Amino acid sequence: MKLSPLPLTIFLCLCPMAAQAQVHVGIEIGLPPVLSLSVVAPGIQVVEGFPGEVFLQGGWYWCRRPDGWYRSRSPQAHFGWIDAHRVPTGLNRMPAGRYNNWHHGGAVPARHDLGQRQAGHGRMQAQQRRGGGEHSHQQKS
Repeated sequence: MKLSPLPLTIFLCLCPMAAQAQVHVGIEIGLPPVLSLSVVAPGIQVVEGFPGEVFLQGGWYWCRRPDGWYRSRSPQAHFGWIDAHRVPTGLNRMPAGRYNNWHHGGAVPARHDLGQRQAGHGRMQAQQRRGGGEHSHQQKS
C-alpha cells in the first residue's frame, strides 16, 4: 500500500497559516465625540467626567480595566487589549481607580472623603478661633 504525499503536503502548507492566527481582544468604550482632557502628570492626560479611566499618552488613548489595559489611536475607535509589558511606565504608576470620573482639580470626592474634609475644616476653624493653628504667629511677652 502506497501513501499519497498530497495530504502531507497540504498539511505542511497550512501549518504556517495556523501558527500566525491570533486572538484579538478589544472593547468599545463609548467615549463622547468631544473630549475634555486634563493633565495629570507630565505627558499624560485623562478624559474628564468619564466613568472609567481613559488616558491620552504618546498619541494613544489608554483605558485601564480590571482585566488589563486597552489602547486605541482614536477615542471613538475599537480599543485593543495590550500586554502589560507594553504599557508606558508612567501609566502603570498611576494609582488604579484614582481617575474614575475625574474632573479638573481632582476627582469628585466620595461621601466619606467629603465628611473627612469637612471634619478637618471644622477643626482648623476651631483652632483659628482659639488663636492656634499653623497660621497664628502671636508672640507673648
